[in-house]
Amino acid sequence: MRSVHRAPRRAVAAVTVALLATAVACAPQPEEDTATGPSGSPGNGCVQGELATKTPGRLTIATDEPAYEPWFRDGDPASGEGFESAVAYAVAERLGYGKGAVVWQRVPFNKAFAPGAKTFDFDINQVSISDERRKAVDFSAGYYDVRQAVIALKGSKAAKAKSVADLKDVTLGAQVGTTSLRYIEDVVRPERPAAVYARNDQAKSALRNGQVDAVVTDLPTAFYITAAEVTDAEIVGQFENRGSAREQFGLVLDKGSALTGCVTAAVEALRRDGTLAELEQRWLSDAVDAPVLK
Repeated sequence: MRSVHRAPRRAVAAVTVALLATAVACAPQPEEDTATGPSGSPGNGCVQGELATKTPGRLTIATDEPAYEPWFRDGDPASGEGFESAVAYAVAERLGYGKGAVVWQRVPFNKAFAPGAKTFDFDINQVSISDERRKAVDFSAGYYDVRQAVIALKGSKAAKAKSVADLKDVTLGAQVGTTSLRYIEDVVRPERPAAVYARNDQAKSALRNGQVDAVVTDLPTAFYITAAEVTDAEIVGQFENRGSAREQFGLVLDKGSALTGCVTAAVEALRRDGTLAELEQRWLSDAVDAPVLK
């Protein structure tokens, strides 16, 4: 008798499973929170507005003080004006955080990528991505391809330089911890040690006062300095990027941050859809050309 009853029960069970499967397949399926949202937010488990941020429901973004042009307008990172301010808010929007949910924090340049836990979700402050810095922090994908440039007072010996070799016997200055300083030390290798300053404004004052012959900074900043701050200075030229790798600025995050993948996906989406190019054209359009020092 048992063998007679088992077959019908198996058949019924099979039919039941098939019907349930059909019902599930035909029923409306909920949309995944991780899919790209209306603003084009990245997926990869990045739920819009619900990331594991320092403050729930808020995105804390850091930068240095003062906040220089053309990266920020009038020293106010929260204005949305200036290239990096605009990029920061574009990334925030991709992640599901509107302007009202963004909190700005002031963090010194060198502290942003120093070892140790961070008080911010990400920092945006012209920090070049490097393997050395990756030992202490995470970086997003690059949001800007940059070159370093030399500024000198008009008519000075340094202003007449046509090559890297012409800079070897002049006194050069740069901000501490920057790629600019590394270019002086590794590419120019001048006869006299570089003058090192805690901030760019100190380097500009040294140039203005004749304490250094020239200053090295990133190219967009060089254009702004010579146009608006030290108007009797000029851009001598820009350095070629070394090797095949481009120098890029990246957003800085805690080492091993749960946000790194989401922030990187947001930056990559902004590059793909042309937003980064549009913001660069709007805020950095002057930094398009300068002689190349070889």
